[in-house]
Amino acid sequence: MTRRRWRETGLAALFLAPSLIVFAAFFFYPLYRLVHMATHEQRAFSSRERFVGLDQVTEVLGSSEFLGSVQVSAAYVVYTVPLGLALGILLAVAADRHLRGIAVFRTIFASTVATSVAVASVLFFTLLNPQLGYFGDVSFISLADPDSALRGVALSSIWQNLGLTFIIVLAGLQAIPTEVREATELDGFSATRRFFTVTLPLIGPTLLFLAVVLVIFAFQAFAQVDILTGGGPAGSTETLVWQIFNAQDPDEQGRGAVMALGLFTLTLLVTGAQFRFLARRVHYEGAP
Repeated sequence: MTRRRWRETGLAALFLAPSLIVFAAFFFYPLYRLVHMATHEQRAFSSRERFVGLDQVTEVLGSSEFLGSVQVSAAYVVYTVPLGLALGILLAVAADRHLRGIAVFRTIFASTVATSVAVASVLFFTLLNPQLGYFGDVSFISLADPDSALRGVALSSIWQNLGLTFIIVLAGLQAIPTEVREATELDGFSATRRFFTVTLPLIGPTLLFLAVVLVIFAFQAFAQVDILTGGGPAGSTETLVWQIFNAQDPDEQGRGAVMALGLFTLTLLVTGAQFRFLARRVHYEGAP
């Protein structure tokens, strides 16, 4: 390697160093601590740890509490991601028009992006309250019923994330070249045919990005559960993050670390599967 090459490499490493240090501090070190806690046992009122290897990992991953929380988290993903994505597409298509006053509707549709999870959860807690809310008598989303409580929590998340989904899909729609739209009109495409054969493939990368982000959001759900149901009724809304949060006592920290690693692995597997099976169906502009 020439001296000039060494100089360029060293300069690049120098510029990358701050980012790599921050990344290592906030990712690799916490990951190391998780692995350490998962393979060690610590007792209350004692600073000494005992190495237990994979015994604790296999015990926690095979427990009914962990497997039950995985099922709840998976159901939460199924409830929130497809419906949230479909509603965002529907609103974006409706707002992608040059009509008088359309900016007002775009603002309304996007307004939930400025709403915090806590505010959205309190709002839906009131709406779904049997005594106070407008939807308190709707059994399909009742927070008091173990069979429907998770759907009520999911509805809050869908509404709260709808603004973000709408904005990103609308940006994807407006990035479609005008020439493409005009060509479909000249060819006599109906609105439905144009959407499914032209528009949807062109915003494929946007939808893939949103699908991955919404899945990650769903796996990280905690505040909604904490405010709306507190993990109940009868543990029907105890997501993985909720289980991890409740494992804060010194005797439970190793168990919480194992579940956190399980959540990390599960999220990686699901997002990897999304890229594996959906990316091949996505058309990137300029790609052959």
